[in-house]
Amino acid sequence: MSDQWNVGKEKKKGLNKQIEKAVLVGLVTGKQTEEQVQEYLDELEFLATTAGAKTIKTFIQKLEHPKVRTYVGKGKLEEIFDYCELKDIDLVIFDDDLTGKQTNILEQELKRKIVDRSSLILDIFASRAQTAQAKTQVELAQMQYLLPRLRGLWTHLERQRGGIGMRGPGEMEIETDRRIIRDKISQLKKRLDKIDLQNQTQRKNRGQLIRVSLVGYTNVGKSTIMNLLSKSEVFAENKLFATLDTTVRKVVFGSMPFLLSDTVGFIRKLPHHLVESFKSTLDEVRESDILVHVIDMAHPQYEDHIKTVNNTLKDLDCIEKPTLMVFNKLDLYRTRYFDELLDSDTKKEILDETQKRLSNTYDTSNVFISALAKENITEFRSKLEEMIKEHYEIRYPYQTKTW
Repeated sequence: MSDQWNVGKEKKKGLNKQIEKAVLVGLVTGKQTEEQVQEYLDELEFLATTAGAKTIKTFIQKLEHPKVRTYVGKGKLEEIFDYCELKDIDLVIFDDDLTGKQTNILEQELKRKIVDRSSLILDIFASRAQTAQAKTQVELAQMQYLLPRLRGLWTHLERQRGGIGMRGPGEMEIETDRRIIRDKISQLKKRLDKIDLQNQTQRKNRGQLIRVSLVGYTNVGKSTIMNLLSKSEVFAENKLFATLDTTVRKVVFGSMPFLLSDTVGFIRKLPHHLVESFKSTLDEVRESDILVHVIDMAHPQYEDHIKTVNNTLKDLDCIEKPTLMVFNKLDLYRTRYFDELLDSDTKKEILDETQKRLSNTYDTSNVFISALAKENITEFRSKLEEMIKEHYEIRYPYQTKTW
């Protein structure tokens, strides 16, 4: 009899999440080179891995512009379908945003789940969101993404009501869905406004401490630096968007206190509705006194990443703030780019020349570190401490200094 009463035992084990097999699809158009598209697809593969998919193959096609109906050409579509059938692929991920019509046609043609770059990023954001603010922002972005892509999934409803006095064309199901989503978007915006007011109150209660914000491309080591400076346990992982919720910690250098915040990372081709939804999260960046721009110098496209971050900071009107550029992952840079036969003096000379070039290019203070290996951290702390001290002296010129 004991075996009969096991209802719920299977539920405790949870769902067995299988890794989905995926193929990636990108286009080389007149605006982009093949190298750029390959770099975007490498990043898309990292996004897919973060979301829990395994990339099996990448398809690239050269076209002047995407096809209106199927994004890629007819021949390439057949090639993708044949490969998906052969390898039993679960989903096809496209590097650009697709319209609702394109998604419909591609699902019919490929007989697979179709995902574009925006929906993939939204999926990652949804799995990473922890706080009420982040969850609300993700939900808002999802609704704004879904609204122009609604499809009639219910075919049994043609009008909402029937009977005498109610005959006529009625309200179509898709119109009802649109209205529900618009109402939901309105509710979410109101909820975000309320959360923003609460956050503003919290920021006012923090007193007049100098605020420092860690900004940068996603997966450059901001959370690792946060843990290093604040001796806290902020979640850090070698995945994109490991940090979604802004974390603020009080840090003291000697006897000089300041507030350090870790913000969501930026990424190229970030969906506009996602940027709009997360602007309230980036209020911490707007209100900060000093920016610490963290760069993964071991990444082959790190200078392109710097441009992406600077463009986002321009959109936030924060580009003029005092900035310390921190070129992180120095140990990984040496491993990838330095010949083993080079002596330490030659390596130092090359790094010094690189630092001078970058200083001249970006016209700002910089430092080369490895947060993981704790290399050059003393120099980093010293430069940051000097910048904070200058701000305190400007803000409180007549107060007795305790630092």
